[in-house]
Amino acid sequence: MENDELNISMMKLVFATHNEHKLKELRSKLSQLGPDRVHWEIFSLDDIGCTEEIPEPHETLQENAMAKARYVWERYSLPCFADDTGLEIDALDGRPGVYSARYAGEGCSFADNVLKVLKEMKGEHRRSARFRTVIALILEGEGHYFEGQVEGSILEEGRGDGGFGYDPVFMPEGYALSFAEMPLSEKNRISHRARAVEQLIEFLAMVDG
Repeated sequence: MENDELNISMMKLVFATHNEHKLKELRSKLSQLGPDRVHWEIFSLDDIGCTEEIPEPHETLQENAMAKARYVWERYSLPCFADDTGLEIDALDGRPGVYSARYAGEGCSFADNVLKVLKEMKGEHRRSARFRTVIALILEGEGHYFEGQVEGSILEEGRGDGGFGYDPVFMPEGYALSFAEMPLSEKNRISHRARAVEQLIEFLAMVDG
């Protein structure tokens, strides 16, 4: 009976992504908080039958995140949030930034993007960088933003086989491991996305009253 009551009280919230890595990270983060603080059940685009790749045509993380959230809200009338993340490398004037997911060109793989960054950073001594995530939430038709970032540096070669994207070449400040070498629980404690998600969760908890 208790489980049935919990399921009835859970509210549906769509995460506008097809990326199973992102979904796994977010659900892991939520599970750490316990059921007393989480009253939202997270669904992916695939879960609601949305098979399209939502365009990201804008020049800022904020605009892209909100465009994806609005796409779902306008077509499915469901509360929705979306994120956009960029790796900003100081020696590359902030690149790849908003183009991080397709830095090596349309249809490129994570590995292609990493190889391009390593090639451009070859011989560069200034290796400071940061990951930045912006989450856009649409709730009852209104938009809200949450942002998280983590400072670090770009390694000279990839290390580790966990995570995804640029994780093998990004070492967060104060650590001797790349994101790809860290257990998911540790990455979830300090990552850019985790910090943005924490703000999102606090907001949702406040909305729940």
